Amino acid sequence: MLGTTVTHRRYISSNYAHYAGHLVDGAFVLGLFGDAATELCIRTDGDEGLFAGYSDVHFNHPVRAGDVVEVVASVSRVGNRSRTVEFSCRVVCRGRPDKSPSAAEVLDPPIVAVVATGTVVVP
Repeated sequence: MLGTTVTHRRYISSNYAHYAGHLVDGAFVLGLFGDAATELCIRTDGDEGLFAGYSDVHFNHPVRAGDVVEVVASVSRVGNRSRTVEFSCRVVCRGRPDKSPSAAEVLDPPIVAVVATGTVVVP
């Protein structure tokens, strides 16, 4: 169970941009973390579990419409009913509207946009 990891990838459409510069709000990424935590709980405990809270969140770089993000969730501590989970959100592809309306590029290395630590509880 310790070290179990799940990875989700998602294209961020313009529907999720709420701010100038096609920025996506940080709560959107936290929602993706919740989705990854749900799969993690199903894989480790056979139950969707409940998200108890975050102990640490860092928004390092913006997420924009046109990005492809990769969300990783890994179990870093196992208690009787609780699991500490480390999260990261990396931008792996980014739209390049400066080149053309549909241009995009793979980012190598990816941009680490958000990292967090959270706790989930399972029955």
